[in-house]
Amino acid sequence: MNIIYTDSLIIGGGLAGLRVAIASKQRGYDSIILSLVPARRSQSAAAQGGMQASLGACIKGEGDDEDVHFADTVKGADWGCDQDVARMFVNTAPKAIRQLSAWGVPWSRIRGGDQEVIINGNKETITEKQEAHGLISARNFGGTQKWRTCFTADGTGHTMLYTMGNKAIQMEIPVHDRKEAIALIHEDGVCYGAVVRDLITGELIAYIAKATTIATGGYGRLYAVSSNAVICEGIGCAIALETGIATLGNMEAVQFHPTGIVPVGILAGEGCRGDGGLLLDRNMYRFMLDYEPDKKELASRDVVSRRMIEHMRKGKGVQSPYGEHLWLNITLLGRKHIEKNLREFKEICEYFLGIDPVSEYIPVRPTQHYSMGGIRTKATGESPTLKGLFSAGEAACWDLHGFNRLGGNSVAETVVAGMIIGEFVADYCGANSLNISTATIEHFVSREEEKIGGLLTREYGENPFQLKAQMQKIMMDKVGVFRNASDLEQAVDALKSLNQRAKNIALRNKISSASPELVEAIRVPKMIKLAQCVAYGALLRTESRGAHAREDFPERNDRDWLKRTLTSWKDDEADLPDVTYEALDVMKMELPPGARGYGVDKTIHHPDTEKREAQIKEIKKANKKADRFEMQALLNPTPIPEKFKGKNERIGRGYK
Repeated sequence: MNIIYTDSLIIGGGLAGLRVAIASKQRGYDSIILSLVPARRSQSAAAQGGMQASLGACIKGEGDDEDVHFADTVKGADWGCDQDVARMFVNTAPKAIRQLSAWGVPWSRIRGGDQEVIINGNKETITEKQEAHGLISARNFGGTQKWRTCFTADGTGHTMLYTMGNKAIQMEIPVHDRKEAIALIHEDGVCYGAVVRDLITGELIAYIAKATTIATGGYGRLYAVSSNAVICEGIGCAIALETGIATLGNMEAVQFHPTGIVPVGILAGEGCRGDGGLLLDRNMYRFMLDYEPDKKELASRDVVSRRMIEHMRKGKGVQSPYGEHLWLNITLLGRKHIEKNLREFKEICEYFLGIDPVSEYIPVRPTQHYSMGGIRTKATGESPTLKGLFSAGEAACWDLHGFNRLGGNSVAETVVAGMIIGEFVADYCGANSLNISTATIEHFVSREEEKIGGLLTREYGENPFQLKAQMQKIMMDKVGVFRNASDLEQAVDALKSLNQRAKNIALRNKISSASPELVEAIRVPKMIKLAQCVAYGALLRTESRGAHAREDFPERNDRDWLKRTLTSWKDDEADLPDVTYEALDVMKMELPPGARGYGVDKTIHHPDTEKREAQIKEIKKANKKADRFEMQALLNPTPIPEKFKGKNERIGRGYK
């Protein structure tokens, strides 16, 4: 049996995983990163639009700070997020982006003087201050009060990932790629690493560590059409679920991006609309003016996606062989802007659609894009139920995003969460030693060997590719942008059947080494369980909040549902997970629940909301001389790691 020991094991080689590993190594702890693919091919590279951080340098970002970013994030989450985490995040994001700049990310910069931009479909001239010349610029994004999204053209994730990868190489952090963690190793409520399968040789290896961090990204490939990479199948979340100890949070919270190109689902990133692109219907009418007259195309992603579906349901969609769609018009941005700031997307249009977006409209409709749910963690990134297990990035329900994520907050989360959680991982490594028996390690490895052996010896059974396709169709048809009891009940019942059938998978190719069929056979049963967590959680949550939109329960019900869904799968023979709930404490909220500002407010209010508002009013009255930092500490004292506590400097206002 091959056993590899380390202090910190990171499962996932994207931005979040790399940043956690760097933090651990900076503190003197050995780290190993496991990755399905070479790290620079991670899904992180696909992030187009940018990273939110309240630098307030550009003229349209003037007045921005942590408090404004915090309010946008909480409102965007539809008050479903952990406000402690949101505060940690917004305070640390400016430090993260400046550190990335020092490491080599070539952020797009401000040019002083007059600049021509497109705002609300019209050409306008803005004048950037000469003293801001050369500082990091920002573009407009949905659901934000200020231009806050820092970018490198439309290849932000690419430049960030390559820079982070170079930093890991510089620090001699090993990346073991083409390795897949298929089970977590744990004993007496403590996680000690993972059973890992070499995707080339088929060998099973036990990686044993003091701290294990899952940073494997989202679970978008539970759906038939997704902007996610094909490796984003949620296996990191699934192996945590299969422990029967770790819990998943808010699995029903799945975001659909408004502008996936038809038919492939690749994104027309939010930079297209942020820079001035417009949504048009079959009559070339700009319909978002009617639905959201204030924010229009730059309403929050969940809102725009719903408005697009509503508009198509009215018969305003464009008919095509691939189904109905709407148009995205970026021609008004002009060739120079598109080829400079949207150059990668222009190539996507040319390669996948055969069109030139400089002169032609782009067919778009909502596509599955992001997973707000994931492995439930504390603010430290550690599982509250399985000690030594951490999670960061999209794989985690750190709960920055609640029930809807703002564009630009995810790629920011990967780095910021990696910075913060990496410090807590290092603290854990320093405070704990390895104390696991060889017998336990052998038990977990032998168990996985037996499962694989069963797949290889079974003569007749189910085809894993067919099971996966059926699961993806169920999720796409029944657990989409709009949800209702009938569809969700059908989805839950169908997934129960698939879960049973998945116990009887048989392979046509009886080889244990490099075998795509065996990989699918291992993954698909796990994916079906995850899909059931999403569908069942959506069925039980009888309200609409953020991206979870119930047509039969259109109100956001703070009175009964201001709580986080916790899901576990304790009985491997069961067809449904165990679901409990964790209430959010309104009396500790820095920003009590209110209206998001979209459409008619249908909120059923929590009884503590008025109490908390009155309490905050009294605190402010009693502390009239407190500055914004002192007031924030009074309303919501947040445990940020010491090295990230410092104030952020902004042009024209210093550290205020």
